[in-house]
Amino acid sequence: MGKMFCFQCEQTAGGKGCTIQGVCGKTANTANNQDELTCELIGLARAGYHGKRSHTADELIVDGLFTTVTNVNFDEDSIKSLKNKVSQEALRLGGTKPYDFAALWQDDKDIVSLRSTLLFGMRGMASYAHHARVLGKNDDEVTAWFYKGLAEFANDHTVDEWLALLMEFGQINLKCMALLDAANTGAYGTPTPTQVTCNIEKGPFIVVSGHDLRDLYMLLKQTEGKGINIYTHGEMLPAHAYPELHKFAHLKGNFGTAWQNQQKEFINLPAPVLFTTNCIMPPKENYKDRIFTTSVVAYPSMVHIDADENGKKDFTPLIEKTIELGGYTENQHQTGINGGDKLVTGFAHGAVLAVADKVIAAVKSGAIKHIFLVGGCDGAKPGRNYYTEFVKQTPKDTVILTLACGKFRFNDIDAGEIGGLPRIMDMGQCNDAYSAIQVAVALANAFGVGVNELPLSMVLSWYEQKAVCILLTLLSLGIKNIRIGPTLPAFLSENVLNVLIEKFALTPVTTPEADLKAILG
Repeated sequence: MGKMFCFQCEQTAGGKGCTIQGVCGKTANTANNQDELTCELIGLARAGYHGKRSHTADELIVDGLFTTVTNVNFDEDSIKSLKNKVSQEALRLGGTKPYDFAALWQDDKDIVSLRSTLLFGMRGMASYAHHARVLGKNDDEVTAWFYKGLAEFANDHTVDEWLALLMEFGQINLKCMALLDAANTGAYGTPTPTQVTCNIEKGPFIVVSGHDLRDLYMLLKQTEGKGINIYTHGEMLPAHAYPELHKFAHLKGNFGTAWQNQQKEFINLPAPVLFTTNCIMPPKENYKDRIFTTSVVAYPSMVHIDADENGKKDFTPLIEKTIELGGYTENQHQTGINGGDKLVTGFAHGAVLAVADKVIAAVKSGAIKHIFLVGGCDGAKPGRNYYTEFVKQTPKDTVILTLACGKFRFNDIDAGEIGGLPRIMDMGQCNDAYSAIQVAVALANAFGVGVNELPLSMVLSWYEQKAVCILLTLLSLGIKNIRIGPTLPAFLSENVLNVLIEKFALTPVTTPEADLKAILG
């Protein structure tokens, strides 16, 4: 093993693992600190699982796991500080020692593969649990499973036992996504289809990236009436569809495309950027003075905005920087990657199920021949234009549901309508895979069939750990014939992959032409 080892994201070096520095930009020291934090979290979980939990431990486990998600935290000092808090709480609960750092990535390769898959899935679920918690929503069954899942790392299991744990986890993550769905809609209303411009008005503005709707809401409140406009970026785009956010007149539009283009799109940006969650990339010298972080996101020398004891945040430094930079002097015409300057979002399960009768009638009449779910993470690795071409080549009598940042590959395309419904329907953020599941289950019930018997195909892209927890949830529901790309996870050993292929018909993407032919015949 080299100076570090990390194979949790799709871009991992050589398709095997980063051993010198992360492709994401994290140093070996940062990676090793994250691994040490993970081992301390396992120690804390064991202390709580076999003894008495605490509210502090609950929060530390969730935030600690979230901290280790790709492109979240690059700051060694903040990781060390969190690691020390975890260690102290573990000792207070009667723990003795953390998990062995050397053993984290060592064992039989199939066991390491399965164990890693669970860990990465739990990291993804932690992000959803965190977002729900800041909105006042918790589920004790979900929280308890973080203890159970991490504690299992210290136990020996057969391959079948690890697979069973993965399926059990998938069901728990479904509960966690439902929890976050209830938190978001409870706080900000049920999303409704909303058109969003890509154009940027002259004058001071702030770009808000990530997933945390509460951070966006607090910023909107604090900038109201100040002559400052707010633009979403990346996974924050679906915020426009929530009534309690959309009502702010200065929430103007969406800036840029998916996360991996930020190092180009932020060059000469006359405005600050607030990262509420991943994905932050190492900032270029040109704009690093205008990057702000909050929550578990951190980068060395960047201004970080903490919450007070009541969860409130003071965005004054961000607002002052906005006024200093001044924004563009003239209106800016901007587009998505395909040249469109308008995006539509807000087709979560509430909106789609409200017109379920139209969808069902269109399927029965043959107006809709097939439904595709094309979504997931975007990324910088070559091959992701597959998803653009796939959508472009889908027949006109098919519908495309999409979610997460992978949609930026095609969400500015005007694909037309079927029966008054747009052919491309953006369901929201990655956690809104819950919406896709609810729609699939509702359609299956309406037709009296199983989900696998529907004219529905899932073509997913992955990059980081949230995609892992979503995939495990889909598999735990028995959904088969999922296509995944642009490459397969490095942490899936050959034997584990073969089990998933045999049990669930999990399939790597090939070419748009070949895959469409295989799906539609």
